[in-house]
Amino acid sequence: MRRPVSLFRDLLFVAGLLLFLPISLAHAASAEHRVALVVGQSAYRAVPALPNAENDGKAMAELLTNAGFEVTAAPDLAQNDMRQTFSDFAAKVAASGPDTIALVFYAGHGLQIDGENYLVPIDVDPKREADIPLQAVRLNDLLNTLGALPTRMRILMLDACRNNPFPALNQTAGHGLAIVDTRAGAPGSFISYSTSPGAEAEDGAGADSPYTTAVLSVAKQPNLPIEEAFKRVRIAVSQATDGRQIPWESSSLTTEFRFFGGDSGQPEATAPKSSSTAMRSVDDWRKDLQGKEPKVAYELVIADDSVAAYEAFTMLFAQSSYAPRMRSLLERRREMLAWNTAVAINTAASFDEFLASYGNSDLAATARKMRERVLNRSLGANAALTAPVVQPTNVALGPTCPCTTPPTPPLNKKVDIKKVDISPPPKRVEKSPPRRRPPPDEVVVERGPPGPPPGYVPPGAVMEGIGIGVGIGLGGGGFGGRGGGEGMPGGYRR
Repeated sequence: MRRPVSLFRDLLFVAGLLLFLPISLAHAASAEHRVALVVGQSAYRAVPALPNAENDGKAMAELLTNAGFEVTAAPDLAQNDMRQTFSDFAAKVAASGPDTIALVFYAGHGLQIDGENYLVPIDVDPKREADIPLQAVRLNDLLNTLGALPTRMRILMLDACRNNPFPALNQTAGHGLAIVDTRAGAPGSFISYSTSPGAEAEDGAGADSPYTTAVLSVAKQPNLPIEEAFKRVRIAVSQATDGRQIPWESSSLTTEFRFFGGDSGQPEATAPKSSSTAMRSVDDWRKDLQGKEPKVAYELVIADDSVAAYEAFTMLFAQSSYAPRMRSLLERRREMLAWNTAVAINTAASFDEFLASYGNSDLAATARKMRERVLNRSLGANAALTAPVVQPTNVALGPTCPCTTPPTPPLNKKVDIKKVDISPPPKRVEKSPPRRRPPPDEVVVERGPPGPPPGYVPPGAVMEGIGIGVGIGLGGGGFGGRGGGEGMPGGYRR
């Protein structure tokens, strides 16, 4: 026989299990579904290979798997394979449901052509700038595809800002990648570049690139929100490259995301204390940086990565060793913002304004080309509006195609032409019945009714005339009869 204490302990255990089970099921039902696509482009055929891109892809696939993602690894994709892989991943995201977090990591070459960013397959071999839109994959196509799916969040990490390896494009394509503002698309998006817009990233001397190395280290810290994680990534990459490379990101997230929660067995990360707030002015930053050491101020500004912060730093620390680097970064950021505005407006005036300020930019040649393209398009539209109206050809006189052209008769052959009588048809004359002629011996005297005396008017003559006029007008208004019918409201007019 079991002891009462043991029995009571068993009952408590069962009760606790029953209480915990609904909570666990509810948590599992609300748990997010994480799916990821990892692309590492290393074995380029027409240009030197990128050895670190393959390593970056493998390391990121392992990290994301440990973070609870269902990872699809797709290294060294040619053009058709890349398009199909993106399509298959989009289908997988759509089938995962609206509570899905979709993440894409891309390591490899990326190019900017006419203000558009392209991911470069390994079989690309462009001979001219116009080949890239045909051979590469537009970044916006991937973003728009994922943005159209009902998902909780979309994260895109691009270690794709390396130098342009194609000699045919060195004189026309701009450096680095153009700005992509996630706030202009579907909410719930986060995009991270390995370096600033318009700048180039380093492949690195180690097994991984500086950007991927920093992500692998920072993302493992538990309970660290993604925005704070990539601020730390930016500082780490800047330190590793001596300020030559500073990652950049854009976010329209509406919910929080952490790569790892607090149950990973590691101490919880603590975000560095900072008075940074969104959309602060230059004066706000000057007050916050006043009295700080240049190195501390530099890291605060780099972590925020805003024009106002950079401008405040250059004012307060103009004599520090960080000042030249900060001024260069500030000027390039302003230039890329101006370029983004010119491309978005896409008019001759917008490109003229960009060229007036940045005529010596690496994007100037593209700006002039796009300006001419807009002008030619406008001239064509104006010519179409001002062109004389061409009257349609009479079908009976002008055949619409050679098959309807009537044959030409031979010159020496007699052609029978039927004479067509075009005279009007004879009028129909109704014959009155013949009058009975009187017998020859009979004398007939015809008398009319006695006439009224002079000046006599019958009593109903006026009303009789009106009645006749109304009858004619109602019955024959369409023919424009005279009398009262012509002015009646019910008469039909054209």
